[in-house]
Amino acid sequence: MTSSIKFIATDMDGTLLNDDKQLPDNFYEVFNELHAKNIIFSAASGRQYQSLVNTFEPVKDKMLFIAENGTLVMYQGKELYSSTIPTPEIHTIISSVKEIENTFIVLCGKNSAYTETTDTQALEEINKYYHNLEIVSDLLAVDDEFIKIAVLNFNGTEQQIYPIIAPLYSKTHQVVVSAKIWLDIMHKTASKGTAIKELQRIFNFTFEESMSFGDFLNDVEMLKETYFSYAMDNAHPKIKQLARFHAPSNNEQGVMTVIKTQVLN
Repeated sequence: MTSSIKFIATDMDGTLLNDDKQLPDNFYEVFNELHAKNIIFSAASGRQYQSLVNTFEPVKDKMLFIAENGTLVMYQGKELYSSTIPTPEIHTIISSVKEIENTFIVLCGKNSAYTETTDTQALEEINKYYHNLEIVSDLLAVDDEFIKIAVLNFNGTEQQIYPIIAPLYSKTHQVVVSAKIWLDIMHKTASKGTAIKELQRIFNFTFEESMSFGDFLNDVEMLKETYFSYAMDNAHPKIKQLARFHAPSNNEQGVMTVIKTQVLN
């Protein structure tokens, strides 16, 4: 396998990062070895682009960023690909989500993320993933190019939000449970997998030369677009069923373990 891999994509939360949201101890050592071999490394996350850049500041110009669950792909500060949602559709979706109790909305634009909430617990959670965040009085008045609506519900989005939103919008948009308490609504064709297909075309690598790591339902398309697809030991049961291979858990530095043994050995 060593010589065949040209591209590696990894989810962040629950995958590359441990439960304390920390990078593996040997991340930069392994990254530099990959870079020396001209293997492209990408963070593929539901997180905002700016959040990813801040996390990988020392190597931000050497890696790819598949941000906002594949709706925005950036390299060396330049946009390679994006998937936007027309403003009238955004307004319709926001109005629907606002009717659900105990639910918080993050409107994700190319320039910033926006929320109306001033709830302390919600803002603490939102700030983990959205480092450029504006609190606004009315989401419907925001002017930006929109790539995603993120929905936060502390009681669990798979149970509380998906059954309400999916029947309304899954035929026209991508509706995906991205974490236990998060759900994302995007353009119908948007996903981490769609972004990777575009990168395969731009950088001239193949399905068989691609590796990915994931743990949750927003990783499904990414795993399908890479032959060497890995589910973390802590992954959602559906992800373990889908992936061809399994990696140790995020708290055992599973991504780094696989890369060191299967790519850099």
